[in-house]
Amino acid sequence: MKHINFKWSIAALFLAILFSNCNKMDLQPVGEYTDDNYWLSAGNSDLMVNMAYSQMYSADKMWNDEALSDNVFEGRSNTNQRVIRNGNADPSLVLFHDEWKQGYEALKTCHIYLDNVDRVPNMPAAFKQQRIAEIRFIRAYVYFRLVNFFGAVPFSTNDINLAESRTISRTDKSQILSFIHQELDEVMQILPSKNNLSGLDKARANKAAACALQARAYLYESNWQKVATYTDSLINNPDKFGSYNLFPDYAGLFTVANEYNSEVIFDYGYLIDKKTWSKYYDAAPLSLGARLNAYAPLQELVDSYVMLNGKSITEESSYNENNPYINRDPRLAATVVYDGSQIQKLDGSTTTIRTRPGTNTPDSYVNAASNSTSTGYYIKKYYDVKANATFQSGLNIIMLRYADVLLMNAEAKFELGQMNAAVWDKTIKPIRTRAGFTQASALDYPGALSTAQMRNTIRNERRSELALEGLRYFDIIRWKAGTQYLNGVAHGAKFANNSTAFIVLDTRKFDESRDYLWSVPRSEIDLNKNLLPNNSGYGN
Repeated sequence: MKHINFKWSIAALFLAILFSNCNKMDLQPVGEYTDDNYWLSAGNSDLMVNMAYSQMYSADKMWNDEALSDNVFEGRSNTNQRVIRNGNADPSLVLFHDEWKQGYEALKTCHIYLDNVDRVPNMPAAFKQQRIAEIRFIRAYVYFRLVNFFGAVPFSTNDINLAESRTISRTDKSQILSFIHQELDEVMQILPSKNNLSGLDKARANKAAACALQARAYLYESNWQKVATYTDSLINNPDKFGSYNLFPDYAGLFTVANEYNSEVIFDYGYLIDKKTWSKYYDAAPLSLGARLNAYAPLQELVDSYVMLNGKSITEESSYNENNPYINRDPRLAATVVYDGSQIQKLDGSTTTIRTRPGTNTPDSYVNAASNSTSTGYYIKKYYDVKANATFQSGLNIIMLRYADVLLMNAEAKFELGQMNAAVWDKTIKPIRTRAGFTQASALDYPGALSTAQMRNTIRNERRSELALEGLRYFDIIRWKAGTQYLNGVAHGAKFANNSTAFIVLDTRKFDESRDYLWSVPRSEIDLNKNLLPNNSGYGN
């Protein structure tokens, strides 16, 4: 764990404030703040909380996580995610270093706050208690992210100095997860219900966020009983957690107009005039003003969407791979731009996107290395019609939402042997109804399915509902399904060889003995040999 000098942290804090939504204050020059005088102000301490929120997640992290999965292909360059998926990662990979570094910077912010907040004079007790709970929630989230990438990692509950950071060893993942579970149980009792938050405070951690994150943490451990317990609690106790339900419009869920809607439990906040993200500048169709296409949906994602009757494309005899987008799960059109898709331009008008070769538009597929789409598809989910000309967006990124709670509940009940029509009707059916399915064969409980078929149905429902939200990679890892989904050729649309074959992209490689965990960064091992032994397959 690298030590981050406290004065550097304060300086970085004020740089971050320029681009984050925080309280307006008359601030002293940065150089006048010291460890002794900074904590004399409750307002100053609250800026440290805002900094912790800014460090816990981001739109970039979400999109980069998607690139680790079988949903997205990055064709413009040999990115770190692409190196991992092609089986060529080693301990020197920049992404390993950056994820580790950013995680421990966020933890340091949390620990500095917790170590010093008691020094703030006249801070109202209830306010102080809430902010401490928020910091503990953020810390739990950051540790959860670190252990899911690296397994055992250095662990502490207070700020450590440089000398300590050079000698600390790694703590078992199970011990850190036990800490995370305890923290979330405790802050769940302290954090407010969403009903007691208003304005920009809606982006702060609340009881439901702690409960949903607790369920996700147990989900990643396959502790099905705990997943069922926490999701049932959130679903059945609106008086405690706040009332959540599925937002009626799936596509509208991911728009500025509907931020903080009834489905959102916790999101990462942006504001167009304060803090923005711009991934779509290199992802939107070029005819809409994008610079180029750096990442695009894969055919494997498109193929995973079922037909309107609930059957997969391999089960439905009427499916035509030469006319593949008709009678499909409506969430496909809300998530992926394909040939013939309608999309709203930034000026408010609507246009048709043509990606098929020979259509002679800026969006047409040429080859995997061209400026246009490398796969024959573009990303649509989180496309922000309120963004500016260079796609600077103030659209919030949803980290936890109610549909995920229902899906976790369904998976847990199934794995416990408790899936039945009542559970289905409370979880999967309303999700599909909201998506736009109307046929009974897609909506009614498929009780005739085998155990393997039902498991696949539930898992595929997660993929369709949560695609391009940063969760797919972690699902594959927790299912221990790396070889199934992350090994072999990645494909684009049927645009190759005069549209007689699917585009062949990278040949991905997944090593079952290595790739469920990342390497401890070599730069960290060079500083601290106590981080050895490294994770399996990466040497020492």
